[in-house]
Amino acid sequence: MNTCLLAAAALAFATGLAHTVLGEALIFRRLRRGTVVPTLGGEVLRERQVRILWASWHVLTLLGWCMAAMLLELASRPASDITRKIASLTALGMFSGALLVLVATRGRHPGWLAMSLVALLIELSA
Repeated sequence: MNTCLLAAAALAFATGLAHTVLGEALIFRRLRRGTVVPTLGGEVLRERQVRILWASWHVLTLLGWCMAAMLLELASRPASDITRKIASLTALGMFSGALLVLVATRGRHPGWLAMSLVALLIELSA
């Protein structure tokens, strides 16, 4: 078992969980009117825009969990050219996302740090 990939998978899953829970608590709770899918956008956003923002928010979490599942699977396999390539591409995706969040939020959102750590753990696994 590759412990760096295992740690990367655990951190990716935990980051996704925090993303969903904190997003619901800090953002979407105030945009809800007694429904599962929030619809209140105030003066800036229309209902359909709030709906897709909410869906996109949670799709991002699901994709992060899928990456975590891939990393978990890779951690349990012997290293090969294909497992190293998949891990490298996953690290690239995580690092690119981290860079985007870092620039977009001027470092104020902790997601860049979590995704950077996942990418680093993946790179250390090689």
